[in-house]
Parts: sequence; C-alpha cells; structure tokens
Amino acid sequence: MSRHLPAVSGRRLIRALRKAGFAVLRQKGSHVALEKKLGGQCWRTIVPLHREIRPGTLSDILNQSGLSKDDLMNLL
Repeated sequence: MSRHLPAVSGRRLIRALRKAGFAVLRQKGSHVALEKKLGGQCWRTIVPLHREIRPGTLSDILNQSGLSKDDLMNLL
C-alpha cells in the first residue's frame, strides 16, 4: 500500500462509503452528510462534492468514518 491517498471525487467517495454501510442523511449545498450506526457506535462525516477531494480532507473523512486507507482502496 502506498503512503499517499488516492485522488477521488466526492461522488466516488460517497459511493464507497455507502458500500461500507453509510447512509446519506442530508445534503446542504455541495456537502453531503453520511452516518453509519453499528452496535453502540455511530460514525458521522461530511463529504464535499468536489471533483477531487484534497488529501487532508480525505484523511479527516477517513478518521471520522473509522476506515483505513486500505479499506478505502478496497471499496473503490
């Protein structure tokens, strides 16, 4: 696995998160809120609908969603 995060669009990231069990809660402008409940845990994150999400933003989304870089690569 490379150290770098992949270049991914907001729509593609949302598709990957939905495969991981996230559901879309709402959309306000160009930002989509997603949530996943599993047992007693709840993960929430906001994904911007940009053509390419910046690496820092993508890293924060992964932290908020409880996914690793490897998990993301498998979902894409």
